[in-house]
Amino acid sequence: MDDHRVSPACAVLMARRDPLPKGSPRVPSGSSPPENPATMSKIDADLMTDSISKILAYAEGKEIKIGKDAVKGKKRPFQETIELQITLKNYDPTKDKRFAGTVQLPHGPIRNLKLCVLATAEHAKDVASLADPRVEARTVEELKKLNKNKKLVKKMAKKYHAFLASQSIIKLIPRLLGPGLNRAGKFPTPISATDSVSSMVEEVQRTVKFQMKKVVCLNTPVANVSMNVDQVRANIVASVNLLVSMLKKKWQNVKTIYIKSSMGPPFQIFF
Repeated sequence: MDDHRVSPACAVLMARRDPLPKGSPRVPSGSSPPENPATMSKIDADLMTDSISKILAYAEGKEIKIGKDAVKGKKRPFQETIELQITLKNYDPTKDKRFAGTVQLPHGPIRNLKLCVLATAEHAKDVASLADPRVEARTVEELKKLNKNKKLVKKMAKKYHAFLASQSIIKLIPRLLGPGLNRAGKFPTPISATDSVSSMVEEVQRTVKFQMKKVVCLNTPVANVSMNVDQVRANIVASVNLLVSMLKKKWQNVKTIYIKSSMGPPFQIFF
């Protein structure tokens, strides 16, 4: 099981999909801001590359240098994620507008997500053809059996990291399941009749979300330790660009940025 230890400056706030207060700005789902040299110049490129290299080496069980100390890494029996931990400043979540935005990262999947597709018969066949144990389908008939039971819907919401749904089923969800998925921050991503289920699954697996709630720290997975340095760096750049674009005062609202693997030490890349 992942041990999500955090940087000294930041308490963990996992990215969720909870509804936002009325009037809060959103970045369109699936938006992917281009790399902005002016934005990323705030982060030392060499420092970021060195930090990523150490994270990957540590995850391989190699010895790395942290300051003057030599630290022996440890290879885990599971795939660790690489997390971005950001602390904000000059931002009052009780007064300033909250925000949320999603970005499809260049490289994925980020982590092994367990997904559920609320599917038409055709999409259910597509899910079966994937032969992927992480992706399951539930038909309308199966959803009807839940009978809007709050405990059963909550149990289903906890079982999966994210949901997708055939476009024709989206409008039936409130009647079939009530508000349970929405309250859990897991309202399904729609799949149109022309969408490929496999491509939509891949899209969800490389999508991350930032959402400001009641604290000024954000923590979200942006890569995993099986990726190479360039892939991790590209995902970090896309994630940071999205977050900074949503902040009222841009970089003036950013206090610190750390990156770390699930079980490894944090590395500060913005001071």
